[in-house]
Amino acid sequence: MATNNKKLRVTELDFDSIKSNLKVFLKAQTEFKDYDFEGSGMSVLLDTLAYNTHYLGYNANMLANEMFLDSAALRSSIVSHAKTLGYEVSSARAPIGVINVNLTTSESTATMSAGTAFTTTVDGSDYQFVTIADITSNNTGSAVPFDSVNIYEGTYITTNYVTNYSNVDQKFLLSDARADTTTLTVKVQTSSSDTSTTTYTKATDITQLSASSTVYFIQETDSGLHQVYFGDGVVSKALSDGNIVQLQYVVTNRTAANGAAAFSSPSSIDGITSVTVTTVSNATGGASVESLESIKLNAPLDYAAQGRCVTVDDYTTYAKKLFPNTQAVSVWGGEDGSYDTSTGVSSNPEYGKVFISIKSTTGANLTTVQKSNLVAAFSPYKVASITPVVVDAETTFLILNTTFNYDSTSTTSTKDELASFIASAISSYNSSDLQQFNSSFRHSKLTGLIDDSDTSILNNTTTVTMGKFFTPVVSSTSYTINYNNAFYNPYTGYNTAAGGIISSTGFYLDNSLETEYFFDDDGSGNLRIYSLSSSRVRTYFNTTAGTINYSTGVISTTSLLISAVSDVDGVASLQIRVTALPNSNDIVPVRNQILEIDTVNTTTGGSVDAQATTGLGYTVTSTGTTSTTTVSTPSSNPTSSAY
Repeated sequence: MATNNKKLRVTELDFDSIKSNLKVFLKAQTEFKDYDFEGSGMSVLLDTLAYNTHYLGYNANMLANEMFLDSAALRSSIVSHAKTLGYEVSSARAPIGVINVNLTTSESTATMSAGTAFTTTVDGSDYQFVTIADITSNNTGSAVPFDSVNIYEGTYITTNYVTNYSNVDQKFLLSDARADTTTLTVKVQTSSSDTSTTTYTKATDITQLSASSTVYFIQETDSGLHQVYFGDGVVSKALSDGNIVQLQYVVTNRTAANGAAAFSSPSSIDGITSVTVTTVSNATGGASVESLESIKLNAPLDYAAQGRCVTVDDYTTYAKKLFPNTQAVSVWGGEDGSYDTSTGVSSNPEYGKVFISIKSTTGANLTTVQKSNLVAAFSPYKVASITPVVVDAETTFLILNTTFNYDSTSTTSTKDELASFIASAISSYNSSDLQQFNSSFRHSKLTGLIDDSDTSILNNTTTVTMGKFFTPVVSSTSYTINYNNAFYNPYTGYNTAAGGIISSTGFYLDNSLETEYFFDDDGSGNLRIYSLSSSRVRTYFNTTAGTINYSTGVISTTSLLISAVSDVDGVASLQIRVTALPNSNDIVPVRNQILEIDTVNTTTGGSVDAQATTGLGYTVTSTGTTSTTTVSTPSSNPTSSAY
């Protein structure tokens, strides 16, 4: 098809194409048909026109991108889109510790003022924790106790603004981008001459507001600071000129003080110098401002939830919103499983409850205080008849044993270097595909990655063992260990003499440290306890120490008094690791289960492939505990005179 060069093409946006289109257009005009567009001054003009058009096209493209939440790149745009969906972007969060404070005094009452500072040290750095409200307590005899006091890492700041509506640019800003908005207290003083104040609360549901509602609103601004603003006299109470807005909040170092455990008191509290501080809960919960990826993901989900938790997805969304340190969350209804303090999570239904398991960014399980606070935070959103229950995440460790064959003629790497490549591939798979709820272990994918880690690797055999930890208590009790995956048990009595498919690290019974014991099984559903002689011969202490359900992957012990545990992997431990062989090489996590490869105990070994280097082939056939190796050699070719 002929091209009409007298019309300027406007479909291209890059500089070179724009300039080329301008040349084609000008050459088609009679006035410029004899011009040398590269050698003349016209080339400079074309460059200018092309650059100008390119800039306009780029700006238009970026503007269009910023108009939509999915394609926006600027934080200010993403936050603005989230606001239109009614989503509040999370600010920085201060680590919260819980302490008991005891004042030895004869005074009848004492008050711990907001901003009272306690100090601690984490990784060699000093940090300050403060209270955010006045707390008054009564004398109980010879002391005034303050129990379960929340303290927040950071500096307690007060910022005052005098309302002046003639200043159209006036904003009530929290002065630091590290401010924790959950610690914010907003008070409005009538005037400089009238010191009476009114405390405003944050608005959560505008349908419940009237013209006299003393509430405030908050949003993140373009500069990254948070702005407090008020109603207009129709939707909540408006301010008047001369009012003084008092903002009190904590500016935090975010995650730096997570884990703080020991706190020192100030020299005095309410004039009392005899102060004792006891830690109830270590500091946790410190977090940075919400990331752009998190806002893009959670804002539409929050909008879909419409301020209530009904579905599993609703609870997932609000768990991330109410607990900013959430790395991953799993939620299931009572119809799909339940939780019992003695047996843990199971598939038994428990209607009327929703179970929430959270993996924290700190790696630690939620404390009892954090669980209680989270359950309380769900109250305004949950259906009245549903009770949220927060349960700990459980990690199932996968111990791998990889053997590989390689062609030594196609690589300069040593066997140890190839093993290192494979270890890196396993570690990458562990980070990218596991360590999250609902992330399954796919054996074929991993073995493919191992084969691809170097071109000289011809094949690999990777076996999988599951491991779980449990912490014994200092009393006689039974334990349940649920792997949620079937165990390997091809026939009743399988591998009885060699200890079945269950093994464990060592432990001691009945307050005696003389004999170290271990778990195994008889292949028939019985858990056994044995000790080892100096010649490594097993002596069984109890052959019915519990039961094993091979089809469901559940180990249950009888009542045991485990008084001490042995080191695990050469390190002192408070837990016992129990391992089992799975029935399938693909491991699927259920409910609160997370899979993670145990890179410490995973082993990798290799050998030169005989067929690749010598022309010899071999196959290995296994039956029971014996194996037969068959070696084949290539037959001579009678038509060939030489090899």
